[in-house]
Amino acid sequence: MAKSLQDLLNETPDVVELLRNQQVGPNVYPGVPAEFTSWRDEQRAWAETCVLFNQSYHMADLLVEGPDALKLLSYLGVNSFENFQVDKAKQFVPCSYDGYVIGDVILFYLAPNQFNLVGRAPTLNWVQFHAETGGFDVKCELDERTVKRKDPSRRKSYRFQVQGPNAMQVIEKVTGKPAPELKFFNMTTITIAGRPVRALRHGMAGQPGFELFGPWDDGEAVKNAIVEAGQEFGLRQVGGRAYSSNTLESGWIPSPLPAVYTDEKMKAYREWLPANGYEGTCSIGGSFVGKSIEDYYLTPWDLGYGPFVKFDHDFIGREALEEMAKNPRRKKVTLALDNEDVMRVMSSMFAKKDRAKWFEFPSAVYAMHPYDQVLVNGELAGLSTWIGYSQNEARMLTLAMVDVEHAEPGTQVTLLWGEENGGTRKPTVEPHVQTEIRATVSPVPYSEVARDHYAEGWRTRQA
Repeated sequence: MAKSLQDLLNETPDVVELLRNQQVGPNVYPGVPAEFTSWRDEQRAWAETCVLFNQSYHMADLLVEGPDALKLLSYLGVNSFENFQVDKAKQFVPCSYDGYVIGDVILFYLAPNQFNLVGRAPTLNWVQFHAETGGFDVKCELDERTVKRKDPSRRKSYRFQVQGPNAMQVIEKVTGKPAPELKFFNMTTITIAGRPVRALRHGMAGQPGFELFGPWDDGEAVKNAIVEAGQEFGLRQVGGRAYSSNTLESGWIPSPLPAVYTDEKMKAYREWLPANGYEGTCSIGGSFVGKSIEDYYLTPWDLGYGPFVKFDHDFIGREALEEMAKNPRRKKVTLALDNEDVMRVMSSMFAKKDRAKWFEFPSAVYAMHPYDQVLVNGELAGLSTWIGYSQNEARMLTLAMVDVEHAEPGTQVTLLWGEENGGTRKPTVEPHVQTEIRATVSPVPYSEVARDHYAEGWRTRQA
């Protein structure tokens, strides 16, 4: 019998130590080159012209269909499902019984009693478990991401995003029609290269655009047509290096550790999960070392999802979240790192000893779940969870959550960069010394353009 996650935890004296020393680095972005032009050019394009993100490979899809599909999703999600209907989408957030986030994905309402969830594995696993064990009249079909497939050359669907100031012009040229006038996170069907394409009004990089998806066999023709149409509008295809850095400007934190490792109510789920799945093999990195794995759990308010939580339905975690809602502890912010301190860290690479942890460009994330300490007067005041460089803002930025009393823009804090005692055994961690980097609390999203777009989109994602 295959070992379960619960079996692994039973034989593991310290799960924090286990995950901090896992032999995997950050999430990979397979199927596309690291760079098509350069990551600097590709970052610039999503702010100034237009980009094509190819998301066909790195995320998993879970199709949920049946008479009880909406009932199942409502039972698991903190979101309201009032007025949710076909051709709409929302950011779906499930929590544990104790009110801590398991993950988040985009939920597409494709047809009556038919939904598709797209994103990282933890949320899809949680939904599939309840579909199989909860007595719901549903069936699920998992379309695993490329690196987990026996046949990596083929999936069920392709998925692209066309984003940037010129995105609508590209869509108009490739379809031969005016771009669809849709509200944020609404869908329609368009025709590209003679193929029907589902189009979601989206804005991943803080600019107007669409997410496009359809049958896998149509993907190459659709992509080629978009690239050709985009030439006169400065379209760039985005490679794996730049892709993971766009969230720094748009403000989405992609990396909450799933809150599944404790709580007796979650035991049956841990017995269902395999030991060699996402939850048993993911890595934690950074200067924060919790006394227990629960120190890494995050609330919806930590991640900026507080507005999503609606108590108009019964769902797992509701009672705990009703208490949390009375006094949210932390708030999501952007930290703009001090340029001089960043240069000091970088210059240490030219010293024979006492080097700081390397900053990879443009994304400096080196574990699947980064957790660095944010300090005020030497005391823990929050956690940084995603870090990298934006050439559009000419700054090293982090997405962080800080105690509400330190969340006002302009507040000065310190990021503790690097791991204690020279680092863990992760292969992405070289010997180094920890160092403090000054930072300024800033709005999220950091980009002013993204903030304007975010205000529209955030309201719609709740609906």
